[in-house]
Amino acid sequence: MSKIALVTGAGSGIGRACALGLLKEGWTVALVGRRLDALQATAALAEQAEAGSGARCLPISCDVGQEDQVAAAFETVRQTYGRLDLLFNNAGAGLASKTPDLVSGEEWRRVVDANLNGSFYCLSQAFRLMKAQTPQGGRIINNGSISAYAPRPGSIAYTATKHAVSGLTKTAALDGRPYDIAVGQIDIGNAASEMTARMVEGVPQADGSMRPEPRMDLQAVVDAFLTMARLPLSANMLFVNVMATKMPFVGRG
Repeated sequence: MSKIALVTGAGSGIGRACALGLLKEGWTVALVGRRLDALQATAALAEQAEAGSGARCLPISCDVGQEDQVAAAFETVRQTYGRLDLLFNNAGAGLASKTPDLVSGEEWRRVVDANLNGSFYCLSQAFRLMKAQTPQGGRIINNGSISAYAPRPGSIAYTATKHAVSGLTKTAALDGRPYDIAVGQIDIGNAASEMTARMVEGVPQADGSMRPEPRMDLQAVVDAFLTMARLPLSANMLFVNVMATKMPFVGRG
């Protein structure tokens, strides 16, 4: 019987790539994101890659920053499949580089809603499902970031939310123990996706300069993610860091 996964932000980038990776390994995947057309495009790519994969996709339009929409999405999964084995809390947002005084309250709330509130809403709903189902339990993987360890200049909203996601991961991992719910986090640095395209031109460095940064192939992220997803619930990779080898992270800023 196919295991059931829900991937947020599945319409592009890391979410799409990891959803396709799960489908290739035989999972059934609920594709969640704001744009239904992008989710349908992911399902079409799955069908092209492997006949029949598209039938194991369930596109669900949902803004993860809206609690009622998240609840409705998880209820759709419950009614359709009866259980959930894996949540990939991947959806997120950021801002153009700017100092704190230039970040508006509206911009701040938009990033918090997408990265932190959305992660909590989805995690909360996953707990509810995983505690009630038989057999009990499941796995939750939160998408953190290298920014969960150290910020870039001009990234206060993004970095603050990613630090908070680490707290979410640690606490949920503890709370999930009695129910066989394993919670971990994948922290990604410079994966080649739409979100990091600007790095080829140059991004702000800690010394005030602008320099291009190397990126890694998206498949490296998929491979690390699938390693986490394949584990039995008796084992957990609490934090996994996968990054471009030559990115300027380790060392003096």
